[in-house]
Amino acid sequence: MTGATPNDLHAAARIQRRWPLISASVAIALVILLGAIIAFRPAEPFAVDLRWMAEIVEHRSPVWTVPALFFNYVGGGILGSVVIPVVIFALLLAFHRPWGAAFFAIASIVSVVCVQVLKHTVGRERPSTILIHVDTGSFPSGHTANAATMVVVFAILFPRVWVWCVGAAWALLMAVSRTYLGAHWLSDTIGGLLLGAGVAVIVWAPLAYRLAAESKRPHPFLGFRVGSASAGSS
Repeated sequence: MTGATPNDLHAAARIQRRWPLISASVAIALVILLGAIIAFRPAEPFAVDLRWMAEIVEHRSPVWTVPALFFNYVGGGILGSVVIPVVIFALLLAFHRPWGAAFFAIASIVSVVCVQVLKHTVGRERPSTILIHVDTGSFPSGHTANAATMVVVFAILFPRVWVWCVGAAWALLMAVSRTYLGAHWLSDTIGGLLLGAGVAVIVWAPLAYRLAAESKRPHPFLGFRVGSASAGSS
């Protein structure tokens, strides 16, 4: 019985990522379909959007507004769109994860581009109950899409149960915060979640083998090894 060859490993990797890739493609297709429905139907939001927004507005209070504003700041603007992604990219490089850094950067950029294209194409009006200053275009939610992309990227790079749990909570809280602030309808955040997650998986597929190989190697911070450092000082 001989060991697995590199060709066998590549074939197994293709099979393992087939269904996630199909699922991601379906998610993207659903976002496009939802966007088309919103663009070509009357301007009135969906009934579920109106009911959800009425419930949210009824329960607004300073207790919930403060954390919602926190999610608004860390999920977008200069901090969420530039500073935090650059720090994450730099840390991945520092820990010798160049393919992971490339995966994160490409997925983040593609997600932002897709969001902006859909926003300008669909042209949906934001809710009138908005509490913050935002740009035009409500569908899909950029904050939510960014959060979903980041969560899926982290979960792939660091496949731990707690990463998935914390990430899922972060993405869902981001989605709720966007509707709480009146920046988006509920369907906008659903579209953002599907888009962000789908983009991350699609970008992952061609990089899966390299990312898996990279994860098996040691990742000393900036190439610093404790063993070599102690040996040099003895």
